[in-house]
Amino acid sequence: MYRKAELAPSPSSEFELPVGGRLSVDNRWVKMAQLIPWSEFESEYAQNFPTEKGAPAKSFRMALGALIIKEKLGISSA
Repeated sequence: MYRKAELAPSPSSEFELPVGGRLSVDNRWVKMAQLIPWSEFESEYAQNFPTEKGAPAKSFRMALGALIIKEKLGISSA
C-alpha cells in the first residue's frame, strides 16, 4: 500500500535540526536533493504498490534518498 504525502516536503535547507540550527545550503546532500524532481517520480513509484492491501510503503523520497546515500558512501546492505 502506498500513501501519497498530503503536503510536499519542505526544502532541505528549511529542515530544522534537533539541536537547533538549519542545514547549510552548501551541504552536498541539500544540493543533490534540489536536483531531483521528487514529485515527478512519485506517481510512477506509487503504481508499484497495491492501494488497499499490506503495510504502507516508504515514501519515494525516503526510498530513493536511502539508495543514493548507500551508493555514494559505498555502504553494503548485507
